[in-house]
Amino acid sequence: MTSSAPASADPSPEPAPSPFHRLADFVAIPRIGALALSPEGRLAVSLVTLDREGKKWQSALWELDAGGQRPARRLTRSAPGESAPTWAPDGSLLFTSARPDPGAAPSDEPKPALWRLPADGGEARPVIARPGGIGAFAVAADSGDVVVVSSTLPGGSEPGDDEERRKARADAGVTAILHEAYPVRYWDSDLGPAVPHVFWAGRLTADEDPIAPAVVELRDLTPDALPPNGAGDEVALSPDGGLLARTDDVPDGPAGRRTRLVLTDTATGETRVLVDDPLADVYGAAFSPAGDRLVCVRESMSTYADPPDYTLLLVDVADGAARELTPDFDRWPSAPQFAADGTAVYFLADEQGRHAVFRVPLDGGEPVRLTGDGAYSHLQVARDGSALFALRSAYDSPPVPVRLDPKAPVQDPSPLPSPATVEHLPGTLQEFTTTAADGAQVQSWLVLPEGASAENPAPLVLWVHGGPLMSWNSWSWRWCPWVLAARGYAVLLPNPALSQGFGLDFVRRGWGEWGEAPYTDLMAAVDAAEQRPEIDRTRTAAMGGSFGGYMANWIATQTDRFKAIVSHASLWNLEGFLGTTDAAYYWEKEWGDPLTDPKRYDRNSPHRFADAIRTPMLVIHGDKDYRVPIGEGLALWYALQKRGVPSKFLYFPDENHWVLTPGNSQIWYEAVLAFLAEHVLDEEWHRPALL
Repeated sequence: MTSSAPASADPSPEPAPSPFHRLADFVAIPRIGALALSPEGRLAVSLVTLDREGKKWQSALWELDAGGQRPARRLTRSAPGESAPTWAPDGSLLFTSARPDPGAAPSDEPKPALWRLPADGGEARPVIARPGGIGAFAVAADSGDVVVVSSTLPGGSEPGDDEERRKARADAGVTAILHEAYPVRYWDSDLGPAVPHVFWAGRLTADEDPIAPAVVELRDLTPDALPPNGAGDEVALSPDGGLLARTDDVPDGPAGRRTRLVLTDTATGETRVLVDDPLADVYGAAFSPAGDRLVCVRESMSTYADPPDYTLLLVDVADGAARELTPDFDRWPSAPQFAADGTAVYFLADEQGRHAVFRVPLDGGEPVRLTGDGAYSHLQVARDGSALFALRSAYDSPPVPVRLDPKAPVQDPSPLPSPATVEHLPGTLQEFTTTAADGAQVQSWLVLPEGASAENPAPLVLWVHGGPLMSWNSWSWRWCPWVLAARGYAVLLPNPALSQGFGLDFVRRGWGEWGEAPYTDLMAAVDAAEQRPEIDRTRTAAMGGSFGGYMANWIATQTDRFKAIVSHASLWNLEGFLGTTDAAYYWEKEWGDPLTDPKRYDRNSPHRFADAIRTPMLVIHGDKDYRVPIGEGLALWYALQKRGVPSKFLYFPDENHWVLTPGNSQIWYEAVLAFLAEHVLDEEWHRPALL
């Protein structure tokens, strides 16, 4: 770009400077979604691309060269796609797919099954199928034993019985679900009547017939799994396959839930509770190489006074004795796993606007940060201890595979050859810190479009993250600032109070008072950005989704400094939200009971200040959003229309909290860009053609 003046529509069909300049090109960018490392050091990733019709995402598996020399090569190819790659000790690659089973009747509707690609190549074949499909699965690192998670209707877990009950419901036209315990929904899924069970499959042996489906005897390790969440879908096997660790969802008060850690002997099915803390959720278990210990995450329950806190527990498998590995670490560890020699644990944690890799020794000592910039995920430990592998992203890089030294601090690794890269970004990424009203330091990312300067300042869009207990630190396809930068907008991505990665006290500044420090932190960041000569302070907008949508609504009731506000999947009436969201007990811990302690609702609910809104607003909501139900968007829309506030409502009948299908994702960006162009740039409204 030679100018930072935004355009209200996609450029002409001429070659675009980057895929972010044309939305059809943007949604077609290949995206890496998972990473898996084999015992002998082979790497596999899942790569998501558009299908031929451009209507659905398709996932295929590719092999990468861990040494960084050879180009990536494709391993699988099917219309339904493949996901969740996991290597077995024999070098075969397991994955889930809804490919049609070669041995099934053509009329059967394929459901996700477990497939196996032989170590020496050839055709993949199905090895485990269930009437309810296969969800999660785990493989024992040494023995190769396998367990799978599959949803099963009450009344017995034999495949024939389960299939018969499913058919009886379908033939009778019954879709009703009877609930006897809270909750009833989760994100975008209805809970019940089927619930997850964990099945033991043992070792998957090779078969001489490459076409016929394998016959695997499954044994239910959780026959007593009950609604609402059954046996859960988070499972781990000891290296020898003798023990299964999984989370167990249990009641916490009349309508609350929490998770504990249980251990099952896979030979006998005998289950015992390993870690049960009435004041915390316990999850994320990983076994040591010897199988005698495991590491897990302890997340303390939040209260009216305090946010949650996280630590890692080292647990003895024999007697459940546990001790903290990170007792004085003022960050929130996640995804722990052991070093190859069992003397340390690696984990991930947000840190100052990054999502870093850490190493903590088991014999004492402070965690050591191994990575500098970037956000890491899918961490893999080489079996010989020589390296770590992960996906690294940042706001100037989508996820790419990298190799890390297992002990060197503050690394900045180079990407390995992969099938997905972005060669050019339409601007630059900067970082700055602002001092808030109470003296706290607020970190922000600022995306500046190409051509922005004092002579040609760019309009500014404040983009507020969701959560709220998260931070802007990694690439996002759903909330991509480069789409806006390609049209000349500068994008401000602040991490205000409640953001994680800056210490517990920083979270506590906004706890239960979302309209206070989080709001003033955001305004301080905007003030600082507007002082820059490259920013046009007379043309600004604000937007956000989920908690960011709440903040967009709150901003609309507190100031008229912005020319436009976009509110996606937003909280509007906190009391109304509490009764309809999928996990009301979680939010009530922070806000209190609205009937007996309404103070925080009264002070922080945007709907109480609707009469103050003057700024044009675009409201966006999906009907399958159970975390922030559609009623919030409908009530906000009515309040705006009733008061004559210039507003539009973009409604997705079949999308959830995020808007995930390619076509709807493209329409989302089109509508947002058109709305910003109308109100920030004073251009004529251009209704997206397909709306």
